Amino acid sequence: MEEKNNSNAEYIIVKAKSQGVQVIGLTRGQDTRFHHTEKLDKGEVLIAQFTDHTSAIKIRGSATVLTKYGTVETDS
Repeated sequence: MEEKNNSNAEYIIVKAKSQGVQVIGLTRGQDTRFHHTEKLDKGEVLIAQFTDHTSAIKIRGSATVLTKYGTVETDS
């Protein structure tokens, strides 16, 4: 099996502004499903990557999200 190089895949950075921020990875394909969940405490940072399996990332809670397109602040 050939391993793909994901070095050109997009990344986002999520910084929790409150306790219990959830970062949820959603799958690609005909049926979109949750495939991974992380819970962040206030001040924690997660770097997430879009891959062959991850087409979307959902964020619940108060957080700062940094992307190559800019910064987004979620509402709590």
